[in-house]
Amino acid sequence: MKVFCFKILSFLMALIVLFSTFSFTMNSHYCGDYLVDSAWFVDADSCGMSVAKDQHSHEKSIMKDGCCNDVTWTIDGQDDLKITFEDLTHEQQLFVVSFIYSYINLFEGLETKNNAFGDYSPPPLIKDVQVLHQTFLI
Repeated sequence: MKVFCFKILSFLMALIVLFSTFSFTMNSHYCGDYLVDSAWFVDADSCGMSVAKDQHSHEKSIMKDGCCNDVTWTIDGQDDLKITFEDLTHEQQLFVVSFIYSYINLFEGLETKNNAFGDYSPPPLIKDVQVLHQTFLI
């Protein structure tokens, strides 16, 4: 069970790192108050009213009515995931040092047991009492 929980936790942490570094853009094209098109990662298609082509001069001219507008939302992900100790403020450094110091001091060394009878051998077995009385633990 512990290994299974460890695998799930490591998978979730990998997803968190992936989504925190992931950046994306959403583009929307509005014609008046109506949403014409929205697209993720690419430019949204226009309604065709914002650019008109002149037949005689073959130049593009932008219509000045102002009914169309494009809205772009951009969410930038993290670029640098490696934070050094020097980048932290003084309060954060103090917190990290005190946390590590208190965490290390939680674990105390194991006391060695003094076995007073370690140097002495057990008494010799004269009779095997269990076999004599036919009493066995099962």
